[in-house]
Amino acid sequence: MGLLDGHRAIVTGGASGIGRATCRRFAREGARVGVLDVDGRGAEAVASEVDGVAVTVDVADATAVQGAVDEVAGRLGGLSIVFANAGVGTMAAVGEMTADEWRRITSICLDGVFFTVHAAIPHLLANGDGRVVSTASISGVRPAEGESAYAASKLGVIGLTASLALEYGPVIRANAVSPGMIATALTGPLVDDPVIADRMVAKTPAGRIGEPEDVADVVTFLVSDLARFVTGQNVVVDGGMTLHGSGVDGIYRYFFGRAPGDAP
Repeated sequence: MGLLDGHRAIVTGGASGIGRATCRRFAREGARVGVLDVDGRGAEAVASEVDGVAVTVDVADATAVQGAVDEVAGRLGGLSIVFANAGVGTMAAVGEMTADEWRRITSICLDGVFFTVHAAIPHLLANGDGRVVSTASISGVRPAEGESAYAASKLGVIGLTASLALEYGPVIRANAVSPGMIATALTGPLVDDPVIADRMVAKTPAGRIGEPEDVADVVTFLVSDLARFVTGQNVVVDGGMTLHGSGVDGIYRYFFGRAPGDAP
């Protein structure tokens, strides 16, 4: 028997990285999985791999998210697990960031989590036992220069998750995960640079860059009965990196060759 036998789950950002690894782990543990992603082909590929269903959706579009969640719940016969994981990154100082870029990041990384959870709540309540995990970040706890929009969004996810746990317990348990430096397409520009990668490893007590499976395992634990008394928490999954401060401290200066307040 698997940890998630009989459960029906949706995973946003499920076509790659942490989302894909979590879809695979959920399926191995017995859950039926709906794979949601703006990358429709990628979502279909993962869904075929895990015998799940795929829906193409932009999580920044509230109406589209509602339709996608309802579709998956209908096709799976209900919904008991939500992993609100979709996100994007950027790097710009506050004074250099455009309003459009701010809205792009926050609309996906924060609004997208809200839209996903909001759409899922009726299905989770109808199920009588809902489990939600949202992807925050160590940047929401220990931000670095250039991360204002991303850090603000991820800190917002932590607050939203705590509110969900307060408002809908005991029927719905809700927790967040805050990954550290994980090797995904999003972090490729960092982990593929040997200077940065060596620096990241040196400041991580676990002695390596994280893999998507490292986070997927924690997410699976949180939505399983093993975490039945855990709710409203933000679980940091960073190999100890933030014991030394911000995860990407100094990266802005490395890429731009200056501090944010200096003249370009």
